[in-house]
Formats: sequence, structure tokens, C-alpha cells
Amino acid sequence: MEILKKPILTEKASILTEKLGRYAFKVDHRANKLQIKTAIEQMYGVNIEAVNTMVVSGKAKSRYTKAGFVSGRSPKYKKAIVTLKEGETIDFYSNI
Repeated sequence: MEILKKPILTEKASILTEKLGRYAFKVDHRANKLQIKTAIEQMYGVNIEAVNTMVVSGKAKSRYTKAGFVSGRSPKYKKAIVTLKEGETIDFYSNI
């Protein structure tokens, strides 16, 4: 099971990072807080103070096509917000 799927790089997440030193990640829905903490510490070499998780429900999407009105949902996912110890940062762009 791959615990970390990808970092969330949105405006809201970048504001969290700048003001509070928190980082957001999309994670596997079966992963618990301890598994998320160890995965991030191993991957980025940082010390983690706290992990908060939430399940984000998918948005309802609809469109009108030749076949008629089509509606569905985007998939739900689990999000982890990680608080690092004072003075530590994660650079997402260093390993590109």
C-alpha cells in the first residue's frame, strides 16, 4: 500500500503553509495517522508534531451531452494535514 499519493498544492494549502507551517497531502484512505507520520518523516526527513486527517467527499458533477443529461460524482479521498516542528520545512520542488 502506497500511503502518500501526492501533496496538495492549492491556494488554501499554501496559505496554511505560509502562516502555520502545515502541509497537506492526499493519502491512501486505509492509512492511519501513525503510518502517515512515519511515511512523511522517511520521505522528507522532517520531524512531525501533529497529523490531522479528513475524508473529503467528491463533488457532484453534471453535463449535457448528445446522449442526454449525465450526472455523477468525482471520487472521495483522504486528506492529511501535517504540522511540522518549529523551524522545519518541506521543499516539494527539490526532487523534480
